[in-house]
Amino acid sequence: MVNVSQECRNESAIKHLRRADPIMKAMIAEVGPCTLRPQRDRFRMLTGSIISQQISTGAARAIKKKLDELVGPKGLTPANLSRYSPDELRAAGVSPQKAKYLLDLAAKVHETEVNLQHMGRYSDDKIIEQLTTVKGIGKWTAQMFLIFSLGRPDVFPHDDLGVRSAIRNRYGLDELPDVATSTAIASKWRPYASIASWYCWQSLDIGKVRVVNAKD
Repeated sequence: MVNVSQECRNESAIKHLRRADPIMKAMIAEVGPCTLRPQRDRFRMLTGSIISQQISTGAARAIKKKLDELVGPKGLTPANLSRYSPDELRAAGVSPQKAKYLLDLAAKVHETEVNLQHMGRYSDDKIIEQLTTVKGIGKWTAQMFLIFSLGRPDVFPHDDLGVRSAIRNRYGLDELPDVATSTAIASKWRPYASIASWYCWQSLDIGKVRVVNAKD
């Protein structure tokens, strides 16, 4: 069932973005309704983020499937994942380094050093501070968690290549924007920078479709 409050929040965000930024208004018209919905399984979202680092989407999907097969019916939980050794995780296609990251995450969550259950009560800054104590989780991954797992509406991941590429393409820049430039543009999006960032990502997919069609 669709979360009504999330749906209403997205509608409010779109109204604001259309009014505040004509370029974003055009992106919204091209992309269509915002389908961003929080991923409720917070631990799975973080494990997926670690697995996906610096590999293709297809490779990450295959590893996640193998990991699910490895952990079995008990599921991907901190306690269950902690039972496996780095070598066993490697058998599922996880690299040695990422195996250490996953086990560090599982241990910290299991021991509530990283309190995923109560994390929704914390400020964005406190969540980033706590998550980045985990090996393999930096600020960008923590920001993705804020957007895609907690549904925080006003997160602007200014270091994200996709967002920066969309800003360059749509706002007529010659190069990828630096922090000051992208932050200035995003100031119009507040307090819905997360929704605007989602539209930036989606606009890149539209651009790819255009290129493919032009070749046909």
